[in-house]
Amino acid sequence: MSEQEAVANNAVEEPKTEKAENAVEETKEVKENGTGEVEPVAETEKEAPKEMRAVVLTGFGGLKSVKILKKPEPSVNEGEVLIRVKACGLNFQDLMVRQGAIDSPPKCPFILGFECAGEIEQVGEGVEDFAIGDQVVALPEYRAWAELVSVPAKYVYKLPKDVSHLDAVTITMNYTVAYILLFELSGLTQGKSILVHSVGGGVGQAIVQLAKTVPDVTIFGVCSKGKHEALKTAESPIDHLLERGSDYASEIRKVSPDGVDIVLDCLCGEECNKGYTLLKPMGRYILYGSSNVVTGETKSFFSAARSWWQVDKISPLKLFDENRTLSGFNLRRLMYQQHGDEYVKQTVQKVFSLFQEKKIKPLLDSTWALEDVAEAMQKMHDRKNVGKVILDPSLEPKPKPATPAKGKNKEDKKKQSSEEKKEPEEKKEENAKEEKKEEPVVNGDSAGDSPDSKKEASS
Repeated sequence: MSEQEAVANNAVEEPKTEKAENAVEETKEVKENGTGEVEPVAETEKEAPKEMRAVVLTGFGGLKSVKILKKPEPSVNEGEVLIRVKACGLNFQDLMVRQGAIDSPPKCPFILGFECAGEIEQVGEGVEDFAIGDQVVALPEYRAWAELVSVPAKYVYKLPKDVSHLDAVTITMNYTVAYILLFELSGLTQGKSILVHSVGGGVGQAIVQLAKTVPDVTIFGVCSKGKHEALKTAESPIDHLLERGSDYASEIRKVSPDGVDIVLDCLCGEECNKGYTLLKPMGRYILYGSSNVVTGETKSFFSAARSWWQVDKISPLKLFDENRTLSGFNLRRLMYQQHGDEYVKQTVQKVFSLFQEKKIKPLLDSTWALEDVAEAMQKMHDRKNVGKVILDPSLEPKPKPATPAKGKNKEDKKKQSSEEKKEPEEKKEENAKEEKKEEPVVNGDSAGDSPDSKKEASS
C-alpha cells in the first residue's frame, strides 16, 4: 500500500469513528435526560392515560344521549377515596337528570349516577377512616356509573361484613330516604295510617318495610295496576293496594272515613291536593319528589308547568286552622348543598343495623350491564320495575340483533338485482353448451345434417 492510499483510508476512518462517538454520546443523553427519539414506543406507552368504561350523558334529552364511553381513570384528590365500582343504583332522579328536569345540573358531557358500591383502591391525603381494600358504598354527586370513581370521604360508608355490594346499592339511598321520611319528618308511631304513592318502586317498598317495624300501622299503597300481582307474589306487607289513576281517595274513605295520618308523595301535581284533603287533624303531608314532571322521553315544559299549576297554594293560616303540616324532603340538596352529610351518615348506619337484624329485606327488581343502561332506564320510566334496579359493571351486555347499515342495504339490493339479471344469461349459455355436447357426430357429420343437404353440398 502506498503512502497516499494509507492517508486516504485514515481520512475515511476518522469520520466513521467521529460518527460512532457522537451516536454513543446521543444515546447517553437520551438515557440521562430522557430526551431524544430513541424508543418512541416506550414514550407513547408512558403518555397514554389509563381508561375506564363510564355511562356518559352527552346532552339533555332522550335515551340516545346516554352513551357508554371510554374515559380517563380519575385521580384521587385530598380528602377523597378511589373506589373500584362493583354495583350501581338506578334511581328516578337519574331519569330527571337525563332530561335536564333537575336544578343546577352540570354541563354535558358528564358521567351519570348518584349511588355505587365497591372496593377502595386508593386513599387520598387527609383521609383517616378508610384504608385500601375496604368494602364501601358511596353517594357521590354524579360520576357513580363508572368502573372507577373518586369520591369525597364524607359521602362514603363502610359496609358491614354481611352486606354485599348488590345489597348495599339496593338499601342505601332508598332506605335512607324512607327512614328520614318516616321517623324524622312524619313522626310515625303505633296505630297510625300512611298513604304511599309509587308503592311498587324502590323507595315505596323501603317505606312499607320500615313502617311495618312499628306495630299496628295501616298502609294504603298506590301504584299502577300491572304491579299489583308482582307485589302480592313478593308478599309485600301493604294492607290496601290501590290503582293509580283511580279514585283512590274515595276507596280510602270507605276504609278510614277520617282519612290518614301521613301522606308520602313523590309525584306532585294534582296528587298534592288529593293528599292534603285526605289528612286527618294533626296529619302530615310530605313531598319528596316530582316524578309527574317526567312524562315523555324528553323534558316537557308543559308537564312541569301543569304540575306547578295544579298545586293549590295553601296559606300558613289555613294550616294553623286545620291542624295540618306540610313538609318537603330533598336528599340531594341536604347532602351536597346544605352540609347534611353527617346527618345522612348516621341514618345510613341505622339502616344497616336494621338490615343486620333482618327487620328489612330489600326487594331487587333487576340487574343490568352498563351497556344496557338505556333499557334499564326505559323500564323505570314506564313504571314497570317492582323494587330496585341495579347496574353491574361486570355483567356482559345482552346480545343485540345485527342490523346492517342503510348504505349497505342499498348496495346489497343493487348487487342482488344485478346477480338476478346475470343468472338467466348464465343459464342460457350453460344450456347452449349442453345442447352442443349432446349432439352425436357420425363420420364428421352432425346428427342434424340430412342426406339431401349432403347432395346439395356436393353439387
